[in-house]
Amino acid sequence: MGPHDLVDTNGDGTGEPQQAERPDSNRAVLDRLYDWPAGDWQRCSSCQCVLHRTTWARSHGVCPACEKTRRLSAAERIAQLADADSFTERLAGLRSTDPLEFTDSVPYKARLRKARTATDASEAVVIGTARVGGKPVVLLVMDFGFLGGSMGVVVGEKVVAAADLAVERGEPLVAVSCSGGARMQEGMYSLLQVTRACDAIRRLNDANVPYVSVLTDPVYGGVAASFASLGDVILAETATRSGFAGPRVIAQALGERLPADFQTAEFLHTHGHVDLVVPRPSLPEVLDRVLTCLTGRPVPGSMPLPGVTGLPEAPAGATPDRQGSAWDAVRLARHPARPNVFDHVAGIFDDFVELHGDRHTGDDPAVVGGLARWGEVGFVVLGHAKEHDPVRAGERNFGMPHPSGFRKATRLLRLAGRLGLPVVTFVDTPGAYAGRRAEEGNQSGAIAETLLTASGVPVPLVSVVIGEGGSGGALALAAGDALLAMDNSYFSVISPEGCAAILHGDASRAPEAAEALRLRATDLHAAGLVDQLVPEPDGGAQTDPAAAVRLVKAALRTCLAEFGTLRPEALLTRRDHRLRSRGASADAVRTEQ
Repeated sequence: MGPHDLVDTNGDGTGEPQQAERPDSNRAVLDRLYDWPAGDWQRCSSCQCVLHRTTWARSHGVCPACEKTRRLSAAERIAQLADADSFTERLAGLRSTDPLEFTDSVPYKARLRKARTATDASEAVVIGTARVGGKPVVLLVMDFGFLGGSMGVVVGEKVVAAADLAVERGEPLVAVSCSGGARMQEGMYSLLQVTRACDAIRRLNDANVPYVSVLTDPVYGGVAASFASLGDVILAETATRSGFAGPRVIAQALGERLPADFQTAEFLHTHGHVDLVVPRPSLPEVLDRVLTCLTGRPVPGSMPLPGVTGLPEAPAGATPDRQGSAWDAVRLARHPARPNVFDHVAGIFDDFVELHGDRHTGDDPAVVGGLARWGEVGFVVLGHAKEHDPVRAGERNFGMPHPSGFRKATRLLRLAGRLGLPVVTFVDTPGAYAGRRAEEGNQSGAIAETLLTASGVPVPLVSVVIGEGGSGGALALAAGDALLAMDNSYFSVISPEGCAAILHGDASRAPEAAEALRLRATDLHAAGLVDQLVPEPDGGAQTDPAAAVRLVKAALRTCLAEFGTLRPEALLTRRDHRLRSRGASADAVRTEQ
């Protein structure tokens, strides 16, 4: 056979080159020199490099020459993600019928026959059980080669079956989407699969079974508007495009000028719709790490955490006499070399996968959150994001969250509660951002929703003030079962400068205001407003950041071990009592009107 049997990799499903070749092009030269065996050689549509099918298979469709990717079939995607020989297909015999007896330029039945022959598959989705990194999962993989991965009745039936199987087995569902949307040839029957798929994921959520959605190029229409967008974690492969309506439809129907990156994976990430954008070669590793954290729920009544080594022999706790003035504490809490949330997460947890976005409007870099692992236990971790470098600190708005940051925190708190993952939060912010954008986004409502969610999440929730505790923006990540505070941290209703400016008309009187506010960790602990002080190295955490992190780790381990012995009902009862009584005056007297 000749070069005409080269497999097209331009991904448009037509098998035709995107543009005509010049007679003297590289392809023409290769055609004259070689007589390729049928199907053994495939050409990269980007750089025109011709590679043997075994090379494409080893690279999982990534061109070694230009690193561009081609679409993978369902079988190829399963080979990439599932452990070798671990996949067992379910419902392989389901086949679409022709409920409308639909014909356009070609009868629908003929299209189905051609798709089955071309893909060697019965439908546009394959489901089954598998292992990923040794962990059992239910796997659902779509195949764009089968009628553009469109969702008809059989695809909907398999999505429902996959979700039900995950519930039955108590194993995570991993869905890899690649679809042009609903299947027009099945009309309203196809559209109703969107509702069925969403209902299936609702049952999955109700059963507290983890769900990871992987978006691969492209994901549009009914698939994007249903199960593909409902993952606990949503990963988007690099170069993926996804949206409700395609850009051509939007541009032609509405006359809108669209940005160059419109609906790309990076666009989705920037606007808070997906958690991570992952290059194809890294997808198996990232998926393995995410699943490890999601399935690390501790057994109720225990919290098996590894011990902490390398602690100072006798760290002395700060006292009012040793700590210095309130203003000294404020200055130390703000020290740029003080360990931040990233230092603590790296020093305390064995792995951390940062998740992004509020799934609505954006990803606020002032709040960092994600999945972590400490030993065998999975966690959700949240914190205000400060940086040591001034430029990067500015990029994170100096740890002052917008509403989307609090909504990201709320989303992850709900995930933790549903999957039984303990939560650790790191408090370090001058306060919530106060500005026009924040008010337009309902800053007050976002903070209130985070506090409401935190009060009822049925897992241990421990907060540590590692630096500044600025007003409601700090409080949003500090309502739980215990509030720990490093010796040289502070927590206040307002910044000392703000208090001095309002009450004295002179911000330079901030040291005086700090003293009056009694905002030091030691003052708050003495008043019963902080549960535990965490000692720091002499001179402050910035003098020995690694030692400071180990001290926080030891305090967290002790605290989490205590709460890990409580059942969810007892934990929530204790938390409710704590939140009811914390800050209440012992001298308050209720009188009947």
